[in-house]
Amino acid sequence: MEEFVPLAGRIVDALLTSRPGLATALGDHRSDDRLPDLGTEAVAADVAMLTDAADALAEVDTDALDLDERVDHELLSSFVDRALFESTEIRSHEWDPLRHNPGPLLHALLARPYAPAEVRLTDLAGRLAAVPDALATARATLRDVPRIHAETAVGQFTGTAALIRDEVPALLAQAPGLHERVEPAATAAIAAIEEFVAGLRVDLATDDGPGRDPRLGRRRFEARLWHTLDTELSAAEIQRRAWDRLDRITGEIREAAVELVGGPADDETVRRALDLLAAEHPDDHTIVDLAATTLDEATDFVRDHDLVSLVDDPCVIEEMPEFARGVAVAYCDAPGPLETANLPTFYCISPTPAGWPASRVESFYREYNDHMIRGLTVHEAMPGHFLQLAHARRYAGPTAVRALTRSGVFVEGWAVYAEELMVRRGFGGLPVRLQQLKMQLRMTLNALLDQLVHCEELPESEALALLTGRGFQEEGEAVGKWRRALLTSTQLSTYFVGYTEMAGIGAARPDGVSLRRWHDEMLAHDCPPPRHLRTLLAAG
Repeated sequence: MEEFVPLAGRIVDALLTSRPGLATALGDHRSDDRLPDLGTEAVAADVAMLTDAADALAEVDTDALDLDERVDHELLSSFVDRALFESTEIRSHEWDPLRHNPGPLLHALLARPYAPAEVRLTDLAGRLAAVPDALATARATLRDVPRIHAETAVGQFTGTAALIRDEVPALLAQAPGLHERVEPAATAAIAAIEEFVAGLRVDLATDDGPGRDPRLGRRRFEARLWHTLDTELSAAEIQRRAWDRLDRITGEIREAAVELVGGPADDETVRRALDLLAAEHPDDHTIVDLAATTLDEATDFVRDHDLVSLVDDPCVIEEMPEFARGVAVAYCDAPGPLETANLPTFYCISPTPAGWPASRVESFYREYNDHMIRGLTVHEAMPGHFLQLAHARRYAGPTAVRALTRSGVFVEGWAVYAEELMVRRGFGGLPVRLQQLKMQLRMTLNALLDQLVHCEELPESEALALLTGRGFQEEGEAVGKWRRALLTSTQLSTYFVGYTEMAGIGAARPDGVSLRRWHDEMLAHDCPPPRHLRTLLAAG
């Protein structure tokens, strides 16, 4: 019977070889000159590799493993099973053009100085040269594309072309000797992307163009949810808990609104309070600077209240690259856990789309007002994703499995738990507390929207009414969340389930253990699903 640790090493290596984008994101740069191959034969070979890996993992004698190895075995088995499910059941590479966008893989080489410019440009030339064939594969593979995915792809691929056009010359200036190798590849890549976008525009302009329903349906959604969450909770139980929590948080936000503006504890008072806060907001030109200021405030607060150990890692706040826009308002892009270079984390915020009317822009920034940005910075940066992922990179285990299998439930759950942790200790005062309660409503509605859209065919009008009514969301935020629910599935549930489980772990702090020590211990095992974290913490 094969030993687990060397087997895990071979499986992780095979997975990273077949997924160059994942490898780059994790900090393994051996495949930086390649793009993923999503052609029929390559996908079939990948499925065969995953099947062999699943069979080999099933043969491991887990009773002979220590606790960390047993957890890694379960994590790797779950990762392989999920990858098989995605490739054989969801098959998004056949209908989602966003899967074929080379932008993130090019941006990773341009934005992060993990190696000298000559090395990165040599790898970049390889990826640029692969773009025409990759997009030819996409055209041959994609069929029955949902309209919303095609529309989003037009914007993101256009952003990728702009990324190549605008950013490659700056890197080439550092190594002009590679100009003759890189420039022709860049020109060909831009032409291929523009041709691909033109094809999408033609399809969108025709009556029989993209129109597939992006909803997964109950069977596939619940199966994907099980793989995503790695929890014992059923979809029905998650929905029941979400409706219950929605009612509880509604009561709390009414009380907070009365404390701010007075009046009866009802929805009208909540709207008056939120309107008062919404009047103080940034714009496209000031939002990044505001986020930087709030990061300093949050860092000082965490230090002064001794909530969790800080790190010296740099965090850079910048405008979200155009190729990444259209799904989320902000994200945290941290160095991969396998990265050896000293690189910053990027906290990226998206400005409003260029085509939005002034009224929708105003609505967006009323939602993302000064006080909401403080909460967003807690979530994305301090002590949320940035700090948590910095702790995770310091984990050293028997295998690289946890670097590969980070749980979105853990990551998002910690970030939402961090929001509540900060406001309960007074960060930002009553205005930020009120906005955090609104975020709790949003998180809960995310989980409901996820299921109602994909399983119960919730129409757009009812979704927007739910978000603007029970969630007190501005119209711009509600429209964006509707789009995100159609563009994704199951990820919106990770916030609610993750918060529920991570808050429970946080509340289980043993007597005599300081808050900072307990939080450090919660963050010391990388990012396993919460059920595994409970086991690891119990073992001490």
